[in-house]
Amino acid sequence: MELKSLAALLALLLANSVQAQAQTPLPASSVPSAFSMSTGTARTGEQLAMQFEKADLTLQLDPSTRRLQGHAVLSFLATAELKRIVLELDKNLPIEAISINGTPLPNEAISNPDGRLFLGLPKHLQKGERAEVSITYHGVPRIATRAPWDGGFVWAKTPTGEPWIASAVQGEGCDLFWPCIDHPMGKPKLMNLHITVPSPLVVAGNGVAQGMDEKDGWRTYHWQIKHPATYGIALNVAPYQVIEGEYASRFGNRIALKMWHLPANQEKAKGLFAEFVPMLDFFESKFGPYPFGDEKMGVAETPHLGMEHQTINAYGNEYKKSPHGYDWLLHHEFSHEWFGNQMTNENWDDFWLHEGFATYMQPLYLQYLRGERDYQVALFEQRKQIKNKYPMVTGHPMSEHEVSGTVGNDVYYKGSLLLHSLRALIGDAAFFSATRRLVYGRDDPKPGNFLPRYSTSKEFIDIVKQVTKQDLSWFFKAYLTHAQLPKLLQTRVGNTINLKWQLPDASVFPMPVEVRVNDKIQKLMMKNGEASLHLPVHATYTIDPAAKLLKDEPQIEAWLNGVGKNR
Repeated sequence: MELKSLAALLALLLANSVQAQAQTPLPASSVPSAFSMSTGTARTGEQLAMQFEKADLTLQLDPSTRRLQGHAVLSFLATAELKRIVLELDKNLPIEAISINGTPLPNEAISNPDGRLFLGLPKHLQKGERAEVSITYHGVPRIATRAPWDGGFVWAKTPTGEPWIASAVQGEGCDLFWPCIDHPMGKPKLMNLHITVPSPLVVAGNGVAQGMDEKDGWRTYHWQIKHPATYGIALNVAPYQVIEGEYASRFGNRIALKMWHLPANQEKAKGLFAEFVPMLDFFESKFGPYPFGDEKMGVAETPHLGMEHQTINAYGNEYKKSPHGYDWLLHHEFSHEWFGNQMTNENWDDFWLHEGFATYMQPLYLQYLRGERDYQVALFEQRKQIKNKYPMVTGHPMSEHEVSGTVGNDVYYKGSLLLHSLRALIGDAAFFSATRRLVYGRDDPKPGNFLPRYSTSKEFIDIVKQVTKQDLSWFFKAYLTHAQLPKLLQTRVGNTINLKWQLPDASVFPMPVEVRVNDKIQKLMMKNGEASLHLPVHATYTIDPAAKLLKDEPQIEAWLNGVGKNR
């Protein structure tokens, strides 16, 4: 989620409480384990040996007690012999009963010491056999103290006093409120949601609405979603009203548009709703079809800032437009429908594939809307946020918390500027072709001919090689595996400028450099990472005049360290 394309993300967002009320923390005995508070831990052998085919989740939410009553029916296909089934569920949600294929499990077959739930099978599953796991549980799910950065449930009140409930668990994972495989590759193929809340509250859910039942002062809303991202399953409950419309896609299909908002914000919500179509047209014109066109483009107003919940993006930016005339929060979360939900990183070590691309979409959108000035301004604001403390990619599995705690916002800003430089290096045709293949797995995406997919940094590097017919591993190695940015060393002897790239490992970095000499642009190919340019007498020159290169910039480092800042 969390990105600010125009200024420092955390500086602004931490200052904004948005509309959420302070949450009462749980007592120490109810604090989830470190395991449950992390997401993306390596899957067990058992989890690797089964396909998650379907999840049917029934939840009753009681805002008066902040408790939930849950029942999950999970269907798996064994791809190898299985002696047990392994899931994740916060140990602070007590289990009432579990059965597998209709056979109740005795207590000794159930173990959940720290949030990893081990279920001994009454009979071993052979390859090709299926297991239907039924789990009944209850409890108080973790209360978020500062959603979405500190995740869990938000039990807030609307300005007029009605319950306003939301979940946001990107950093902690789905196991905070339902039994799941808490890993990016743990998506079920199909999921049904049945969410019960006190009347007359409304549930805005993922996917396609399947109806609503009302009985004895309670309402149950039914939703169905295909291939949902694990942390993208969201609960949004309020006395919502909904604005509806339709988008005629350039690919021939029609996409349902829905905006759930608080009644008092109807006029503001109409203004936000007006941004849906331009954003859809931008993404479809640049990349390809909206990935979930047979479900909906949905947005729900939430008591926290926001999150990329698949087909029901959380929105809490208080309807504030940036000086560029658009809502950056809506755009960023919507970007994740392509970069995060359609294309999902196989492991959090490649988190930049979500956030770097989603972050770059904002300058790119401003270029589309406003032109070069706004594009460059947005890029410069991002450039000021890069910290260069850790490599963006380590090459080994990482949890989301490990990435956030080390690389931090560089997966957003450094990832974005990397893509800006890549686009400059290989050209628009190759850049958008490679991105399209990354997102859809093919060059010709059309509604119905692709499914959500997983990807890695390595695959993207290979895709770029296929598209460009060039080995650009030197480019990605420099930006992904080093903490420090490449330095462009400059010396002048008489009328000759000498340029040389310097990397921390002294490897060759043949990134071309443009130089404006008087009023003409010359491109130095930087063979072996260096080149020289002879200047006419009294010539003026500017290195990298169009700011295409992501490189070390001492003046920015000096500013970041307080030199020249207003005090």
